Amino acid sequence: MDSTDRAYELGFQSLDEEVTDRRLPVEGSVPTWLSGALIRNGPGSFEFGDERATHWFDGLAMLRRYGFEDGEVRYTNRFLRTEAYDDTQSGATAGEFASGGGPLREALRWLRALGPPAPTDNANVHVARFGGHHVALTEAPRRVAFDPTTLETRGEFRWNDEIREHLATAHFAVDPHRGETIGYATAFGRRSKYHFYRVPDGSAERERFATVDAEGPGYVHDIAITEKYAVLVEPPLRIALLRALLPWGDGLLDMLDYDADRDARFIVVDRDSGALVADCRTDPFFVFHHLNAYEDGDDVVVDLVAFEDADIVEALTFETLSKDAFAAAPDGRLVRFRVSPDSDEVTRTRQYDGSLELPTVPRAVRGRPYRYAYAQATDRRGANGLAKIDVDSGTANEWWERGVYVEEPRMVQHPSADAEDDGVVLAPALDTETERSMLLVFDAETLTEIARAPLPHVVPFGFHGRYFPEA
Repeated sequence: MDSTDRAYELGFQSLDEEVTDRRLPVEGSVPTWLSGALIRNGPGSFEFGDERATHWFDGLAMLRRYGFEDGEVRYTNRFLRTEAYDDTQSGATAGEFASGGGPLREALRWLRALGPPAPTDNANVHVARFGGHHVALTEAPRRVAFDPTTLETRGEFRWNDEIREHLATAHFAVDPHRGETIGYATAFGRRSKYHFYRVPDGSAERERFATVDAEGPGYVHDIAITEKYAVLVEPPLRIALLRALLPWGDGLLDMLDYDADRDARFIVVDRDSGALVADCRTDPFFVFHHLNAYEDGDDVVVDLVAFEDADIVEALTFETLSKDAFAAAPDGRLVRFRVSPDSDEVTRTRQYDGSLELPTVPRAVRGRPYRYAYAQATDRRGANGLAKIDVDSGTANEWWERGVYVEEPRMVQHPSADAEDDGVVLAPALDTETERSMLLVFDAETLTEIARAPLPHVVPFGFHGRYFPEA
């Protein structure tokens, strides 16, 4: 069995074991200035009684914590204890992206006054901090608080406001310059809406600053920010609301339609006034994740990972992954879109020719002009690598190792950094040859590996995480 086959067998294998504050052996040297924790989220189990999930997005939420202090790495992993967790003990599915009753079916029931929605609390996508609360997130409008040290579940986190939402964001844009976090919500109705809101640092309350009509509505996964603006990209992957009523429909995946004849839409909103600054169209494409955005004169520059169409969504079903793991997945490309509000024009240029996903930029340049981005490099069979892209020159440094599948990287700057790329890059990875997961640590300037810390087991491929200096 080659490494591609092993990647599927190992990376999508359920993990039952939980460990607490386990000191990991370190090969190499972790900088002593690195103090805090990388907390990641993703599926931990795909089996529910005699059934198996049908899509990667539907696994049962498990948090992973990598704590750093004085050159040591300590590891904890723990399932979120939620209603979804309890349901799986009796064989029910945990997620509703590709299976189960589906959040949209429940939302439409609510719209028809047949009862309140009961979406999943299987918050398996991302993590965030609101005031003193660390919160696990998914795209259903339910969030789960947890202890950032022990990962113990603290209960459901609820907003105390009247913002309607039927689909939520798991991707909040943290702005360290203005001291706030920006999010959005999709509300269904005769005219569906996107609500934009902020959460000030130190607060656990949302403040809505804009509402824009949705078209489709589209399946929007991420948001970008600049110094002045919030940017949503509405792809032509439409949510067929009426299909949620069909008795044979399952989850959100069953309700998505990609319309190649419709344009992609860029929505630019002023973060202070709430004014719609731009509502522009361009040739169709699909996007999960943004790299960064910033203002260049009167234009808004948006860098993201673009796919030719939405085939990537189907490529992440287990039916497809079991045949060729990630090797058959479509390629995502780093594309720069320049939005000109005065003329409603959108131009696009490719910034780098390699294939990539799960990008990040240094904290200090979020929403500002920047030079470097870090991402999972994906265009090689038998491995996923790591890429540091120079968006000015279109060049990159890349790191690969046979049989190693790198997950989402996170760049952590040195506390006294005087250069954008002064710091380290943290990236979990699966080594298919040793059949063990590990944490990799790289010098952010050279992309040279400086340390690796093997885990006591294989952790299923996860999604997203954040570095919390205080955790």
